[in-house]
Amino acid sequence: MTLNLRTATALCFALSMCALLAVPTNFPGLGGDARVTLVVFVLATCAWIGTSIDDTYIALGAGLALTVTGVISSDTLFGTLGDDTVWLLICAFVLAAAVSRTGLAGRAAVFLVSGARTVRQLVHLTTAALVVTAFAVPATSGRAALALPVFLALAKVLADRKRLVVMLALLFPTVILLSAVATLIGAGAHLITVSVLWETTGQHIGFTQWLLLGLPLAVASSHLAAELVLLTTTRRADRTGPVHITPEQIQRHSEQPVTGPWSQAEKRCVLLLATVIALWCGEPLHRVPPALVALIGAVIAASPALGTVRLKDALKTVPWSLLLFMAATMAMGVALADSGAATWLVSGLPADASPMVFLATVITVSTLAHLVLQSRSARSSVLVPLVVAASVGVGVNPVAAALASTAAAGFCHTLPASAKPVTLFAQLPGTPTYTPRDLLRLSAVLAPLTAALVLFFAVAVWPLLGVSVTR
Repeated sequence: MTLNLRTATALCFALSMCALLAVPTNFPGLGGDARVTLVVFVLATCAWIGTSIDDTYIALGAGLALTVTGVISSDTLFGTLGDDTVWLLICAFVLAAAVSRTGLAGRAAVFLVSGARTVRQLVHLTTAALVVTAFAVPATSGRAALALPVFLALAKVLADRKRLVVMLALLFPTVILLSAVATLIGAGAHLITVSVLWETTGQHIGFTQWLLLGLPLAVASSHLAAELVLLTTTRRADRTGPVHITPEQIQRHSEQPVTGPWSQAEKRCVLLLATVIALWCGEPLHRVPPALVALIGAVIAASPALGTVRLKDALKTVPWSLLLFMAATMAMGVALADSGAATWLVSGLPADASPMVFLATVITVSTLAHLVLQSRSARSSVLVPLVVAASVGVGVNPVAAALASTAAAGFCHTLPASAKPVTLFAQLPGTPTYTPRDLLRLSAVLAPLTAALVLFFAVAVWPLLGVSVTR
């Protein structure tokens, strides 16, 4: 069996690092638990980078190895599955299944895009709609699956304008990925970041605080990206032509009603969703944890009398593999922090680095990390513990550093395989879509602009919202 270059490189690096760490005289001051943690950490990271083995399987193996060797206890490993962030995501997926079953997404699409009269209006109204979905559907892959039928309907309506269809195909995954930072449930990586911050610094970021910090960045980056997608994939003639999309045109390509009177199920569902979101946003007032609010909402959404989906059908939509991955990587983060491995890794960094330089470096590395680690959650699992430990050493607020790293890691548009939404919209038989060249052309402009925007928010906007740059 032959090894490709990427796998061979990762294997050589892993074996070399493990050999160095196995010699007790190397790296004085590094304890036994820290050495074991670093060996497991290196092996897991290299396996994520260089092999096709399932990310969750690797994470579970790493968590098991840390438990068997005594670095963490079994209670720590299994306790991560009971973390409230895991329950928050489970219940959010149940709520999302209820929303999807009613067809509210189609009505929302008609409400927005049917008002567009120009191509630019269509682009930015679509962008606004996709940003809003971050509050209703957790994880970027779930939002992509929900938005796909809407895109296909628009593609059929605009079938005679191929460039516009290609532009919309690229717009949907681009905005879905960048707008995920709007909410705590927008991506599994966010929950990992919150968990790492809590375990290592004792600082808790709730749903409301994340919303306050992330929503403005999501709106700004999404509309900036929308403009860039429009300019890089269409010509002036494509942008100047009028657009007129009627509800009847979308209805012809939709299985569920998008116009007419609302059904009782739709009314109950939108009321429930609005109530849950309002309670999430009002956490500082009523002090009810977001996970408990989500659980109440999920129970109502799946109830026989008031619900719109059966519980067993809703639970089938929950990405259990992602949840296990999150739990295992949370345990890895605990091991890195408690064993002293994370502190040792960043101990060689210059302590006199300016906060601006440090944040710029973190954001640059996080933006480019998708070229090595394709899983967004894996990127946060590797980067955030190190970023938090390093920020303490240079006097930077760990919350600001962790948020900046997580937000920057949301950029993953360079290759079709860089993110699931990008892959999904790149493979649409019978529908014009983008090519790898389109992605590279967009990424060449969008990557530095997105990184600069995150840095601007970290040093100029977030301090106004209560998250200072320095400790």
